[in-house]
Amino acid sequence: MGKKGSHHVVPNKDGGWDVKKSGSQKASYHADKKAEAEKVAREISRNQGTELVIHGKDGKIQRKDSHGNDDYPPKG
Repeated sequence: MGKKGSHHVVPNKDGGWDVKKSGSQKASYHADKKAEAEKVAREISRNQGTELVIHGKDGKIQRKDSHGNDDYPPKG
């Protein structure tokens, strides 16, 4: 994980999907559909140069996308 943190798309216990910044209890965005939450989260992540972490309904990480934290090409 990079210095700027990460944003997560996580299931909301009351239904729908939340976008949360790592370490935050409060959602920065809520959507009924996962696709909508992912779209908004990707935009936020790109703007802030953070890693995007997509979770499944079970809470497990499904995939990650880095926006500005990759060392590619790798140093050296």
